[in-house]
Amino acid sequence: MSSSNTRSFTDRLLLIIKGLAMGAANKVPGVSGGVVAFVAGFYEEFISSLQRFNAKSLQLLLRFKFNSFFHYINGRFLGLLTLGMVISYFSVSKLLDYLIVHYELYVWSCFFGMIIGSIYYIIKDFTDWSKKNIGFIILGTFIGILISILEPARENDNLWFVFFCGIIGVSGMTLPGLSGSFILILLGNYVLLLVDSVNSLFDVITMTLQGNFSFVANTETMRLLKVLIVFSLGSVVGLVTLSHILGYVLKHFKSATFALIIGFITGSLGVVWPWKNKVFKTDSIGNIILDAHGNQILDNYNRFFPDMTQQETYFAIFYILFGIGIVLGLELYGKQRRKSIKD
Repeated sequence: MSSSNTRSFTDRLLLIIKGLAMGAANKVPGVSGGVVAFVAGFYEEFISSLQRFNAKSLQLLLRFKFNSFFHYINGRFLGLLTLGMVISYFSVSKLLDYLIVHYELYVWSCFFGMIIGSIYYIIKDFTDWSKKNIGFIILGTFIGILISILEPARENDNLWFVFFCGIIGVSGMTLPGLSGSFILILLGNYVLLLVDSVNSLFDVITMTLQGNFSFVANTETMRLLKVLIVFSLGSVVGLVTLSHILGYVLKHFKSATFALIIGFITGSLGVVWPWKNKVFKTDSIGNIILDAHGNQILDNYNRFFPDMTQQETYFAIFYILFGIGIVLGLELYGKQRRKSIKD
């Protein structure tokens, strides 16, 4: 593990940028923030740092040894990464929301390319092609495809269910290829947890900075804040719990775990296939069903092959190549960085 004390200013800035990328990826259905961590080369440090939230770190806290606690959990690394994610939710992810609305095909194309690049990145260093691991790749691919065709549920703001969504939804950060935001769509709570509640928090922060506390009397705002707090608690529990499980399997079954991850990522290609139309839930007479907040309820996607006579198809292909280039560029940068550190 890299020492948090020896990180240069450039390293710290890059960690924040990586956090931005993870936060943005986590919010986009079909894209996994864990893939960003995997490709950017800090996945294992991320998992091992989360594992340090254990009995020893709790003892340090209870003894008020905050400095020792901070160093023990690799606090600077996690803090800078988290800062990037938080900034992302109020900036990059909002930009992504805009781009998906206005340039949806090109955004999905870029992500599709990035996932192809990620598959290459992992496979090129994977050497254990035993029958067992090939089986794990097939299993992971099957699960990824199955998840992509499941029917989404209805929104549910029961706090116990929201807590469960936090545990499950954070899986995209710890399991490369498994999109936490897409899981939230399947659970019916994507809009509630990653759009409405986050926007509500942004509004509350803005109003507070202006000295306006009228939001306290707004029952809907307070409901969304309560939902966001419970969801965040569930996410923290999920992060720590999953990190301990993943830390164990990475230590004892590393090649099998990587094989399953390769499968997950490959299966997720179906979720981010660029050429698709949204299919919304309808009633018996064909009217689109709206949720409690007036939002259309996503049923699934209608995927199709591109029309090669249209100019936008070739723009989309360009963005697929661009997405691949981003991943390969990150890999090249990582190689040069490691080489410079050795020298």
